[in-house]
Amino acid sequence: MAEYSIETCKQLKDKFCSAELHRPFRIERYDPGTELVYDIISVAPAVSAKASLLVEKFVGGGFAGQVYKVTLLNLENVDEPVDGLTVGNSYALKILIPPSGLSKIFRDLLYVIGFQGPFQLQANPAAARSGALWQKFIKTAAEIKFDGQNVVNDVQATFVDQYMGSCGEISNWVDGRTWRLEVDDNLDALKLWKHKKQVPPNLLGSPEYRAKHKFMHDFVDLLHEIGAHEFARQYEWSTCKSQPNCLKLNSTDDDPEKGLMAVDFRAGLTLLPFLPMSPGDFKLILSGIRRGSFVQFDRGDMNKLREYIKKHPSQFEHLKDALIELEHNENIYRNSVPDITYNRIKLLYSGKLWSTIFGCAVTGWKTKNLLDNDREDKLRNSKPLTFVFMVLGLIPFLGKVLRKFWGRRDWRSHYLNICSRPAYFLRALKAKAAEKAISWHRTGRLNSQKALKVADSLPVFLFRLPLSILPVGLDRFITDPQFRKDRFFNLFIRPFKLYFNKDLREQWLRDMVSQGKQKHLLSDQDADTIISQLDEPYIQKYLISLVVHLLTLPVTQVVSVLIAFIYWLSHREDPNAWKVGLGIIGFFQIVPISPGSLCRGLYTLSMAIKDKSFKDYNIAIFLSFFKYVGYLAFPIQMAYHYPALARFMAGHWATEAVHIVPVFGERGALFEHWIFCLFYNWPLTIRKRMAKRAAIRAQKPSRYWHFIPLAVIGAGIFAYIDHLYIKDLGRLPDCDRVWWLSIILLLVLGVLGTRLAAGTALSKRIVASAVCGTACACIYTIINMIQAAYHQLPVAPCINAGLWRIFAFTILATIGAIITELKLHDPELK
Repeated sequence: MAEYSIETCKQLKDKFCSAELHRPFRIERYDPGTELVYDIISVAPAVSAKASLLVEKFVGGGFAGQVYKVTLLNLENVDEPVDGLTVGNSYALKILIPPSGLSKIFRDLLYVIGFQGPFQLQANPAAARSGALWQKFIKTAAEIKFDGQNVVNDVQATFVDQYMGSCGEISNWVDGRTWRLEVDDNLDALKLWKHKKQVPPNLLGSPEYRAKHKFMHDFVDLLHEIGAHEFARQYEWSTCKSQPNCLKLNSTDDDPEKGLMAVDFRAGLTLLPFLPMSPGDFKLILSGIRRGSFVQFDRGDMNKLREYIKKHPSQFEHLKDALIELEHNENIYRNSVPDITYNRIKLLYSGKLWSTIFGCAVTGWKTKNLLDNDREDKLRNSKPLTFVFMVLGLIPFLGKVLRKFWGRRDWRSHYLNICSRPAYFLRALKAKAAEKAISWHRTGRLNSQKALKVADSLPVFLFRLPLSILPVGLDRFITDPQFRKDRFFNLFIRPFKLYFNKDLREQWLRDMVSQGKQKHLLSDQDADTIISQLDEPYIQKYLISLVVHLLTLPVTQVVSVLIAFIYWLSHREDPNAWKVGLGIIGFFQIVPISPGSLCRGLYTLSMAIKDKSFKDYNIAIFLSFFKYVGYLAFPIQMAYHYPALARFMAGHWATEAVHIVPVFGERGALFEHWIFCLFYNWPLTIRKRMAKRAAIRAQKPSRYWHFIPLAVIGAGIFAYIDHLYIKDLGRLPDCDRVWWLSIILLLVLGVLGTRLAAGTALSKRIVASAVCGTACACIYTIINMIQAAYHQLPVAPCINAGLWRIFAFTILATIGAIITELKLHDPELK
């Protein structure tokens, strides 16, 4: 989240208020220090009260809504005690409207396609109550399932936010975090464990990951057992985005298997049968169709819930009244929209259904601040007027304006004055500028000074308005010279300063450690350990190497653009030259070894030669030559000497890149863990696996003789293919006809070579495989030349092709051997 000035937002709001418009101020989100007053209804038992809340901080938001940490200041009009709410305590406040306008549009669009109505959790208090009541029953069932443990966060009350126009809920504040990225050098054992294979406990790592994996799977089973089928989607592991919905309490840091709590039960996006949005959605869609639920959101099976309650009557005794209320609200909620895949032909004859749909539509418009009290009464008493109001909203762009004009007196006066009074129109435009400036300031588009300038100058506002559709970073790069200067400085100047200035390097690491603590990538103990190691020589060496890696960041981009530009200049007469140029740039982005990675690899190799120490660089030398993964070469190299620093650096670099990915890149989601394991734990696993195999191989004699027959057999197969071509076509085959055979056959030679090498050391296996590929190419070329001469075909092309074969066959055989060594299983896990 971007940092912004609350004081600036207040000044901008004052500018809006000074315009004295007839319409209210639009609120997108609340700032810390804001006091909120709501008429609330506690969940179970249902008690009405007026609650005063103070916003402590904005936590974040997604498609389902926006979350705040708040303090309960006061409860008024309480006829009886409100269970779970205590004045002075902190709670989580969730308002069921996204903070992002684009997120809201996408969420509402999917809901309209699925259910043919507005998003009910936002607009319909019965829907919000239904979800909260379901959570109460889930919490009680979880206490039965997990032996009395408190594993489901308790929701305390629901309300309607009249300012934002949305329903919301108050639940307990959970002082928790997502998972820690655990160092694990035995991912083979973890993989077997996930497939429910027997694994020796001493070989298993990642205890926190395994605990969450088991808990979430058991919890999903429970949700299906009680009929909360579509609530289970929030915790389905295979969706790859459900993991942040389960937090670990900070008070249980010392025990990785305890302290897990399910905290989020409000779905954000509708699951349509033709639009899976995650790997797990395919399974969910099929299971939903089997249940008769073609469109999935948060529907529960009341019959299964009743059956479960009958099996555990004493535990649910305190929720008897809540069950009655849940049944009532479920009936309203499920009949509040047409939902043609569920109601089907019932829509053709049920007057009661349509009466509920029309009534809930009016309730939703009132909740969303589209109606005042007088217009609400008129619509409730007239279905034709309600239908007309509904149709008005379907008009593109003008629909919402027409509804506000008809539905609310203040907006009607506002629009009429805009059209009839030029002075009011100008005031409205300036007020709109102030309103927009608040939004742009919060998202980081504008600093405080520029936000105030936008509010004071209509030309500046009108200039900035079309730029607001751009990503924030690009917008600032275009319009903010200082931001642009800082970007160029960080990209081109700062790395050089870091390279030559020890103090600056140390401060760079201190800043990263501070950020790591804030993002829970580091414990306080690990942070202290890292800071205490700053003066050690190897730390300085590794920091310099990291800086060199940063210096190589733009190399590939500069080289690719330069080559593309040169190509375009030399082929300007070709109308498709620019397409080829773009293709060149794209090619450099996907190749595994790029100009930048070559620079990193050669630097690492030079350091190893300079220090005369291959051991200190044995992993970094290999990884540095590869694109993307090469940035983690030195963090991984540090793993055993400085495990705390290595773990943090790998987590920091890998996860920061992951968080660019929408939805799946969320902090704490499965993709983040997968990337961390790929870049950090997998190389450690490979190294440990190789060390075990090296110890076993050391007890066996080396074997090399088999590489000779492998090379001969490979050359013989190619020669036989040439013989068939000469026999049938009277010529040798072109390379583009047999390239696939070359790749397959040489990879197989590399695989067999290293597989049959008995006790040969790893480095010698790789070299022997490369020599085998070279020998195969040489033997094949000689046979190829003999065949050409015998059949009176040109020999020169055979020599040219032979030179390329020596290069390609050597690389392919080496790759086959390396892949085999990487894929061989752990000897202890046979």
